[in-house]
Amino acid sequence: MPMVLIDQDADPEATIVQLSFGDRLGALIDTMRALKDLGLDVIKGTVTTEGSVKQTRFSITKLDTGRKVEDPDLLEQIRLTIINNLLKYHPECSEQLAMGETFGIKAPENKVDVDIATHIHVKKDGPKRSLLCIETADRPGLVVEMIKVMADINIDVESAEIDTEGLVAKDKFHVSYQGQALNSSLSQELVNCLRYFLRRPETDVDSY
Repeated sequence: MPMVLIDQDADPEATIVQLSFGDRLGALIDTMRALKDLGLDVIKGTVTTEGSVKQTRFSITKLDTGRKVEDPDLLEQIRLTIINNLLKYHPECSEQLAMGETFGIKAPENKVDVDIATHIHVKKDGPKRSLLCIETADRPGLVVEMIKVMADINIDVESAEIDTEGLVAKDKFHVSYQGQALNSSLSQELVNCLRYFLRRPETDVDSY
């Protein structure tokens, strides 16, 4: 199962990117070059192998500021750039990734709109913020659009963990409202708004 994880919480100074799939992502240098083309600096990188699975972990910062990536659009560009590179060296995984169709490689056999249920949960993560967990069908621009939905109801996103597992996006957001954790009514409003946004026309029944 191809996986790409972007973690904003593990390191206060850098964005952590981890990818895992097969033993031929031989292009560590290609991935680093692609990230540099986005205006990023790879300040640390490690590669570990467990059986036939290779895990690559990068610590990246913005070249112009030396700080971690905060812009959701740039985070999405990082994710798509890495997935594109992964597909380049592992074309056989294109049917396991929603992005396979996006990059014109091969459409997934399963239609992600129908086959993948959406789950949304909000729970408190201390007095100042809440943790929003979303699992849904992956597609380009998903994270950016979800953050826009939250901004429309004045919810602030403090950090995010963007996890792509094959056709599924499993994302976590630390969110707050006016510097405080979300109360139950605001949590429900957030869930309802995201539910409406993520619902597909092809879906006949509620996926919750």
